[in-house]
Amino acid sequence: MEAVNKAQAATGEIKGTYLNVTAATMEDMYERAEFARDLGSAIIMIDLVIGWTAIQSMAKWARRNNMILHLHRAGHSTYTRQKTHGVSFRVIAKWSRLAGVDHIHAGTVVGKLEGDPATTRGYYDICRDEFTPQNLANGVFFDQPWASLNKMMPVASGGIHAGQMHQLLDLLGEDVVLQFGGGTIGHPMGIAAGATANRVALEAMILARNEGRDIVNEGPDILEAAARDCTPLKQALDTWKNVTFNYASTDAPDYQTSVSVAA
Repeated sequence: MEAVNKAQAATGEIKGTYLNVTAATMEDMYERAEFARDLGSAIIMIDLVIGWTAIQSMAKWARRNNMILHLHRAGHSTYTRQKTHGVSFRVIAKWSRLAGVDHIHAGTVVGKLEGDPATTRGYYDICRDEFTPQNLANGVFFDQPWASLNKMMPVASGGIHAGQMHQLLDLLGEDVVLQFGGGTIGHPMGIAAGATANRVALEAMILARNEGRDIVNEGPDILEAAARDCTPLKQALDTWKNVTFNYASTDAPDYQTSVSVAA
């Protein structure tokens, strides 16, 4: 928190760190959460593996203590990737929103948390919509009204970097937390330079989109142009280039179109 406070003082912006309070018992988690609160943190993190009763208990604690609850989906693949008897991540997203979670790791499409683009959009819609209409291509099989239930902020994290900014914005939209872990810490000029590179890439892409440019197809050119005036961004692009995770997604669409045969 000392580093967070220093960054806030230097920039005049709100900063934060995700302190993981996951533990073996509720008593331990409450103790850790209170410690995080007393340090001045605005956010606590829990892992999916603690179970749904514990998740909802921590959500209630976070509401009482005016803190944000971030849910890391650690362990989800033990059942979300079972094609014959598993549980879709879409269901986890719904349960988490119903339980009162504020943030959830919802996939990246282009990073390590791979997934079919349309299916992942369905996850994000479940988190953010006030009303989610049926969309079979995105895996949403019926209309879902959310009444006055709080929205949940989706988080993209895992294997993402500044060179993917145009893809991330196109696939995931703006109402998303982009967490560049290795894409910040792994910067050859240091962590501060990594953060600068990511921020400049984001702001350059948003500006280009607002100016009416085709960020999907022009994205690499937009980043290269921004990098001419930003050494940290140039270093980031030179370091990660087109690094991505090209393996077959296990998170395939539930819905498949079929060819109709005329009688």
